[in-house]
Amino acid sequence: MFVDNLLATSLQFMSALFVFCVGLTVIAAVILFVIDVGQTRDAVRRNFPVIGRFRYLFSTLGEFFRQYFFAMDREEMPFNRAEREWVNRSATNTDNTVAFGSTKNLTPAGTAIFVSCPFPTLTEDAVDMVPMLIGPNSRFPYNAPSFFNISGMSYGALSAPAVRALSKGAAMAGCWLNTGEGGLAWYHLEGGCDIVFQIGTAKYGVRDADGNLSDEKLKEVAGYETVRMFELKLSQGAKPGKGGILPGNKVTTEIGNIRGIPAGKDSISPNRHPEISNVQELLDVIVRIRDVTGKPVGFKSVVGEVDWLEDLCREIHQRGIEHAPDFITVDGGDGGTGAAPMPLIDNVGLPIKEALPLASDTLHRFGLRDRIRLIASGKLITPAEVGWAIATGADFVTSARGFMFALGCIQSLKCNRNTCPTGITTHNPRLQKGLNPEEKSVRVANYCKMLIREVQVISHSCGVVRPRLMTRSHVRLVQANGKSVPMNILYPRPNVLPEYSETAILA
Repeated sequence: MFVDNLLATSLQFMSALFVFCVGLTVIAAVILFVIDVGQTRDAVRRNFPVIGRFRYLFSTLGEFFRQYFFAMDREEMPFNRAEREWVNRSATNTDNTVAFGSTKNLTPAGTAIFVSCPFPTLTEDAVDMVPMLIGPNSRFPYNAPSFFNISGMSYGALSAPAVRALSKGAAMAGCWLNTGEGGLAWYHLEGGCDIVFQIGTAKYGVRDADGNLSDEKLKEVAGYETVRMFELKLSQGAKPGKGGILPGNKVTTEIGNIRGIPAGKDSISPNRHPEISNVQELLDVIVRIRDVTGKPVGFKSVVGEVDWLEDLCREIHQRGIEHAPDFITVDGGDGGTGAAPMPLIDNVGLPIKEALPLASDTLHRFGLRDRIRLIASGKLITPAEVGWAIATGADFVTSARGFMFALGCIQSLKCNRNTCPTGITTHNPRLQKGLNPEEKSVRVANYCKMLIREVQVISHSCGVVRPRLMTRSHVRLVQANGKSVPMNILYPRPNVLPEYSETAILA
């Protein structure tokens, strides 16, 4: 009897709850109907009240459904599932082999195919990475141990736990960490890794009260032993001609103090260095920073055409080769960012596959290739892409988004909204809890080491003992007709111009 009464009471409660929910739904629908019919900003909602709202819901959810259910392994942009999974397996140090056959389409024009050697390099004959000297004319040259390094990502664009993980992971892997243009934070120094301090157009971290470059601040930053080099950022691949953008909701009090700007307000850098309007002024600033800090100095830029690079090379020869930048970072138009206008991120700047050979060949023609180190940046996160860059002419390759994937990034495309679900690009303490720097630093190191090892595997397959011995003859590029052509035929390495041949020998 008791059970029957309890069952009857439960059924009555559930019926009442159902009626209440239905009634609440009807009331909500009526309210939304009135709102939609009365508003004039949205034609779909006005013509199809309530129902029209589902269009925007499905549009929002479609981004996630495509990623997890509908997109093939090689379809997504900017990075597909196969690329992200390779990074994730490398970061977790799990089996990174695949079975049955490649899912990569090798027929699209521009696809790089490495030329295998019938007698590949034996493992016992292989040579480990050889450090490369940068800045021979500086007081404190840098003998960089790794050809693969972490590209510029500011503290501000990234969270504190993310920067701490990168710093510790870089130290374990033996690579450098670029600070990005947001200044030097303790989190960069915490891991004890080698650091490249980036000077953006707003001079964050090395600016005086008026926003000008401060020699005193430069000396202060250079005083840290682990700060090995300075990179003057002229432009960035994702937004050439536009300065850095950090939304005000990500400018905390700490970040404002590091950058020397008010907290809570949008951090918008100038679209170029006001004091640099030509190659002469560029060299003046580079020499000034090198004299003040005593450390190697180079610059980062997007390549659209090479006339200005040629002018730069002529100016270097006129002044003396000791005035040359110690390195040039070529950032492709396919580079990434936390926030950029769509017209720039989609349409401005040459992709790295065209920009890198142009820059390398220009330096060769003017006999400066051995003096100026070349760094490639822009969507290079897998061994094949890094190996291609080295064979094309890069001395070093840097990656930002590859290391973000190593940290656990799921490509949710929310970097600019302070809502990153993995805690990498947010300053929300609740979301940051998901990122443990101690664990993620191991992932960062694993990814770096695995990528280097597999680039070495490619070089051994090509018959050379280490990656930097690969040349353009070791790569073929697929053409529109489906056939491949050796890259050294498409991009023959130019001879040094006669008027600069003696300087090239001396260098």
